[in-house]
Amino acid sequence: MRTATIVLMTTVLVVAGFAPATVAGGAATDATQQDADCDYPLTLTDTTGEEVTLDEPPERVVALQPSDTQTVFEIGAEDRLVGMPINQYTDSHDPGDRTDIDISGDTHVDVETVIALEPDIVLADNVTEDGDVEQLRDAGLTVYHFDTATSIDDIRENVRLTGQLTGECAGAEERIDWMDDRLEIIESALEDEERPLAYWSLGFGYTAGAETFQNEVLTTAGVQNLAAEAGLEGWPDISDEVIVEQDPEWIIYGVDDEGDDPGLSEGAMATTAYENDQLVAVDANQINQPAPHVVYAIETIVEEVHPEAYAEIEAELEDDADTDGADDDQSDASDEAIPGFGVPVAVAALLATLGALTRRQ
Repeated sequence: MRTATIVLMTTVLVVAGFAPATVAGGAATDATQQDADCDYPLTLTDTTGEEVTLDEPPERVVALQPSDTQTVFEIGAEDRLVGMPINQYTDSHDPGDRTDIDISGDTHVDVETVIALEPDIVLADNVTEDGDVEQLRDAGLTVYHFDTATSIDDIRENVRLTGQLTGECAGAEERIDWMDDRLEIIESALEDEERPLAYWSLGFGYTAGAETFQNEVLTTAGVQNLAAEAGLEGWPDISDEVIVEQDPEWIIYGVDDEGDDPGLSEGAMATTAYENDQLVAVDANQINQPAPHVVYAIETIVEEVHPEAYAEIEAELEDDADTDGADDDQSDASDEAIPGFGVPVAVAALLATLGALTRRQ
């Protein structure tokens, strides 16, 4: 479904998932190989069937939509970012002196501004208008147009592909590992918890049903998604009759920094959830953008709906942080063991002396 055809709202639903890409030109196909380096030349096939080729790591990157921007920052590729949308949907990222890529009508981008930046690669979230992508390509720019994200796996692929497209594969794999580590802790803590019914309100009568990444965000956070349970898919509008009939125990909705009214319908306000004031406000940018910050949205929901499990999660995350700190201290101590050499460097030097060191490509 094209969100551009729906008047979706002040929260701008930015859905940029990724279908499996075709990799050519010697690009690594094994995830463990992708950890170290991006291999170029690189060819990826995007959602339009276009083969996008990069002969070398890009030096100038433009992100057309907020989720593209978030992912670039999250994987550490922002030093290559020369243009991005600068608005309330990207306000958690410092724009610096980057050029603002103005967005109108929720999805339409300022093509002329993008062309003037002469980027090596343009990252185009799936809500970007096909016509805009065509104009950019007609102007000679290399554009990767992403597919719709319908799961957290798609978000992982989002991160991985963005790493390849920006020359930051190692940073992408690190961020995926960060997501997986936290999600594993959450899953373990919620294993024996009951899963109450929850209504996710996008505002103005819209919701997210099955086959959406928000549905998986909700289920991962330990609730059942009312829309999916009612047989709805995608991002449909939902009637008050269905909401009242399902009678959720919780209502979850997105808010911006100003905490605007969630726009609940009369049906939502006639539910057990509303009557018992069981409402969960989630950062709209975290839950509406298919990017790493969906993990924070999940944690917010868990904190409200499953407070005891959340306490376990917090404790384990703190333990992990302490362990990482101890590892860092040990690493520092090891680095000081041989003046001028860390352990890996010293070992490498020894192996080189023995003639046994080979360089991994």
